[in-house]
Amino acid sequence: MSGTPIRLVVGLGNPGPTYARTRHNAGFGFVDELARRAGASLRIESRHQGEVARARIAEQELWLLKPMTYMNLSGTAVQSLAAFYKIPLDAVLVAHDELDFPPGLVRLKHGGGAGGHNGLRDIMAKLGESFWRLRIGIGHPGERDAVLSYVLGRPTTVEAGLIDDALCAAADALPVMLTEGAQKAMNQLHSRTTPALADRPA
Repeated sequence: MSGTPIRLVVGLGNPGPTYARTRHNAGFGFVDELARRAGASLRIESRHQGEVARARIAEQELWLLKPMTYMNLSGTAVQSLAAFYKIPLDAVLVAHDELDFPPGLVRLKHGGGAGGHNGLRDIMAKLGESFWRLRIGIGHPGERDAVLSYVLGRPTTVEAGLIDDALCAAADALPVMLTEGAQKAMNQLHSRTTPALADRPA
């Protein structure tokens, strides 16, 4: 497990009002929450093809990035910013939606495959796989043919509440990761009780 301090947090999603608050934009939601807490302003930087902010979290300076390239070309923006600021891949955390987890579940891991996620696939193709992932559960529609419309759709009110809870828990865990290490952050994040959809009032 990498001990390199995180210097870049990337949230995956698609730009524009059509995709705002869709399940596939859960990564954008995480970066937005970090920026809000840090009082940082994300601004378009055309050279890096993304919205970028410099934030101070747990007394550490790091970069926040939302690629504006659309999901399938996410690696272009990540590669550009990481190369410009000489950020090693082990110091990158990528937040993304995770079909294999129910809404509200969120997990931190280092390395691994793309799991069918086009944003991760493009980052891996351009930079490699040894970056951190924050996997934000959005649930699965149950049928493979329904996945595309599902991820590009907006969650129900109940699902959105669970996802927002997960984003807040992840934002709470990041300072722990920065100051006390990834294992401590994992313990905090992975031990939280996640309510089932049926337990949440509609």
